[in-house]
Amino acid sequence: MSIVKKAEMELLPIKEHLHENKEFTDNPDCHDSIYVCIDFYKKVGFNPPWICYYVQLEGALVAAAAFKGKPVKGKVEIAYGTFPPYQQQGIGAWIAHALVQLSLKTDPSVTITARTLAEENYSSRILRKNNFQLLGTVIDEQDGQVWEWEYEQPPEISSGRGDF
Repeated sequence: MSIVKKAEMELLPIKEHLHENKEFTDNPDCHDSIYVCIDFYKKVGFNPPWICYYVQLEGALVAAAAFKGKPVKGKVEIAYGTFPPYQQQGIGAWIAHALVQLSLKTDPSVTITARTLAEENYSSRILRKNNFQLLGTVIDEQDGQVWEWEYEQPPEISSGRGDF
């Protein structure tokens, strides 16, 4: 399978209320996740851009992405999942990058985190590719024992004038 080009993908915001998301509720790939997202908004609030998204590639919805609520105590958690027919094509890496960039653009002071299963897998590789560092194991209310990751801003590229 080929790696997709980032310019071809787009984050599509999931609106606050179910009736505002007809384009998603009619899509079988979104059937379960759209309800989860709307219920999540009821619990944590609807605070753009700290919301849920679908990812569109060449007119098809290929993945889901989200901030797990607005930043709390200076931290925000990202989450993403690629729909099965589109896995292993670079989409997850693009999503993680897009969420990081949106967070940095919105509030560069926010610490960006993610959680994965406590094992080496595609998600851990995606996060490493996107400058996330493994902090260690934590207990998640919903998922139990997981690995927690934190985005680390890459160092500035030197201008070549010897200034470090």
